[in-house]
Amino acid sequence: MLKAIKHNRRRFLLTAATSIFTEMALMGTAHASFDKPKRSEFRFTPIKQIKAGVLDIGYYEAGPSDGSPVLLLHGFPYSIDSYIDVAPMLAARGCRVIVPYLRGHGSTRFLDSTTPRSGQQAAIGVDAIALMDALQLNRAVLAGYDWGGRAACVVAALWPERCTGLVSVNSYLIQDIAKAGLPLSPAIESGIWYQYYFQTERGRAGLTANRREIAKILWTRNSPNWHFDEAMLDQHASAFDNPDYVEVVIHSYRHRLGLAAGYPMYEELEQRLAAQPTITVPTITLDGDADGVVPATDGKSTAAKFNGERQHRVIPNVGHNLPQEDPKAFATAVWELASKKR
Repeated sequence: MLKAIKHNRRRFLLTAATSIFTEMALMGTAHASFDKPKRSEFRFTPIKQIKAGVLDIGYYEAGPSDGSPVLLLHGFPYSIDSYIDVAPMLAARGCRVIVPYLRGHGSTRFLDSTTPRSGQQAAIGVDAIALMDALQLNRAVLAGYDWGGRAACVVAALWPERCTGLVSVNSYLIQDIAKAGLPLSPAIESGIWYQYYFQTERGRAGLTANRREIAKILWTRNSPNWHFDEAMLDQHASAFDNPDYVEVVIHSYRHRLGLAAGYPMYEELEQRLAAQPTITVPTITLDGDADGVVPATDGKSTAAKFNGERQHRVIPNVGHNLPQEDPKAFATAVWELASKKR
C-alpha cells in the first residue's frame, strides 16, 4: 500500500511539474521578446495575387494557414518591404502573416479601367476588408503606419467585429477633414510640404517624374536616425512604378486637405468617418521618438478616441518607418495582441 501511495505521489508531482513547465513555456512564448534581426538577403517572394473588391491585390503570405491572422499595412512613400524583418518574426511565432501592396503600389491593380483611382481613407479601409473577405479571414490583427495605420484604424472603427487587435503608429489616424483648414505648427507644416505640392499640377508632374527622389527626401526627414542605403530605397521604389501610383497619391492628399471631392461609392463611409468614431478593440499605439514628421507624444491627446484596452509606447531613436527601423518593437506589439486570441 505504502509503495503504491509513494508511486502515485511521484506520478502526481511529475504531472504537476510537467503542467507548470508547459504553462511557463507558453507564457514565455507569449511574452518573450524577439531577437534582434540580422540584415539578410530575404525578399518577399513569391507575391500572390487575389481579386478583392475593385482590386487584384498583390500580397506576400507567410506562416501556417491556421495561424492567428495578421495584416501588415504599409505607408507612403514606402512598400511592403517595411515589414521585411517583421513578417518572418511573426510567422516564426505561428502567425498567418499577410502583407499586401496598397492600391497604387506594387503589383496591386484595379480590375476596371473606369474605377476611380481614389486615395481617400474610406477606400483604403474598404480594400483591407475586401482582402480579408477574399482570403476568408473573419478576423485579424491589423497593424500599420502612415496610410497603412489609417486603413487599420478605419477597419477597427467601422468593423470592430473583424479586428482582433490594432497596432497603429502615431495613434488615431482617421482624418478629420472638416478641420483640414486649421494650421499646424510651422515645424510640422514644413515637414508635410509635399502635401501642398501635390495640390498643384506642378506637384503631379513632379511626382510622376521623380517618384524615387521624392521618397528619398521624405525618408531622410521622416527618419533622421535611420541609415538606409540605396539598395533598400530601390527595393521600395520599385513599388512606385505602379500605373496608378500618381493618381492614387494625388487624390489622397487633395482629399485629405478638403480640396478634392470623395467618390460617391465611399460617401456613406466617409460620413461615418467624419464623426471621428472611437476605437474599441484592444490597441497598442507606437510613436518613434525621432519621427521627423509626426512628433512623439505621451498618447494622452488621443486617449478619448480609444474606448477599449489601449497601451501607448514611445520607441527610442526611431522615426516614421517604425516597422523597418525597429522591427523587434513592432513585432512584439503585434504578437502581444495576436497571442491573446489563442
